[in-house]
Amino acid sequence: MSDSQAAQGTPEGQGPVEITPELARHLENKREELFEKFEIPDEFPAEVQREAERRSQDIAGEIEAELEDRRDLRELTTWTTDPVDAQDFDDALSVEEREDAYVLWVHIADVTHYVTPDTAMWESARRRANTVYLPGYTVHMLPPVLAETVCSLVPHEARLAHTVEMHLDKDDLSYENIEIYKSVIRSDARLTYTECEAVLDEPAAAEKHLPDGETGDLGEKVPLVWELAEQMHEQRKADGSLVLNPRRDRAHTIIEESMLKANKAVTHELMWDRGVEAMYRVHPQPAPEKWSEALQEIQDLDGVSVPAGKWDEPRKAVNATLEQAPERQLDDIQWAVMKVMPRAKYMNDPFSGHHALNFEIYGHFTSPIRRLSDLINHWIVATNEVPEDLVALCDHASDRQQTAEQCEREYKQFLEEVGLDPNAVNNRGVKILDEQD
Repeated sequence: MSDSQAAQGTPEGQGPVEITPELARHLENKREELFEKFEIPDEFPAEVQREAERRSQDIAGEIEAELEDRRDLRELTTWTTDPVDAQDFDDALSVEEREDAYVLWVHIADVTHYVTPDTAMWESARRRANTVYLPGYTVHMLPPVLAETVCSLVPHEARLAHTVEMHLDKDDLSYENIEIYKSVIRSDARLTYTECEAVLDEPAAAEKHLPDGETGDLGEKVPLVWELAEQMHEQRKADGSLVLNPRRDRAHTIIEESMLKANKAVTHELMWDRGVEAMYRVHPQPAPEKWSEALQEIQDLDGVSVPAGKWDEPRKAVNATLEQAPERQLDDIQWAVMKVMPRAKYMNDPFSGHHALNFEIYGHFTSPIRRLSDLINHWIVATNEVPEDLVALCDHASDRQQTAEQCEREYKQFLEEVGLDPNAVNNRGVKILDEQD
């Protein structure tokens, strides 16, 4: 899954958190209370469910009919990387190294082929605006039956995708060329994050993820995309992008950097090449005195020192400090930064930029299953049709994201009050014991 806000998967080798039936009822009652408080619909109307089920029929036939109007990328080595317990796979990667450039393909499930403005699913998604991730429980923006069938890039089956093809200069990883188009892909393998790490350690391990009797170059492609992702990560830091999780593993870094590069490419296309309005992601910068307060708070932490020459570049100062700080202080450093950060929001005008990423303009494209902004941007990219109420949609999406985050905070607090670790529940899920247990 793209963009790290998505729910984390179950760590392999660890079982779910066990709870009693009585506690399970308490959790359910709390969720219902929060859903009512924040006006979060947990059920889909029957019309939406029926529509999703209809659009999930005859997958192969519909894809065959689409081939004439799409680029056929089924022979391109392609794979997904997701949490171990992911139910749908909405993004996939392909990569090549050429003499003077890297070519990175980010394939996103073509959700707007199925969810269009004349459907009940579209109207439902507009109202919901995002998927709400609570520890151990998810409230989806789109019906899961759609996400888990036609919009899931499952291995060894053809699927419709919206592909962002980026040719990146080898020297500075700038975009030499960007193409965004509809495609048909076939994923060669579904990797978990742990399996991706294993392939990076031993490329021959890739063979076991291919169909019986098949061989391929997946064992070459995964290390290649890591080489590229590592360079993109270091380039982004050098350019002044804030990196609050410097110790992220290689597999997560591959996904994060690839999705950021694709989102930025789409924004480039929409703004500079087409000059159209879209749902841009804007993050204002804190006042200089707020940054100074944050850096001083970090400097005062035991065992932590902000590099002397970095105070005039706060984002780089935080990056350098995080890389050297003791593990026990990472959360406090991150919190000191988050406290002074203004809230990011969606706007039809991108020119306030994205301060944390240090991108002049930025928008979301890689998660149309779980974010309204991405769904709308897919539609604009494909059709050049901008919704008349785009400003209202931006405000609504921003408000609903804030609501979802507040709901998540209150649910996590409740879990702690009843003696549960929200991170354990989020990462491992829950298992309800039998009454006699």
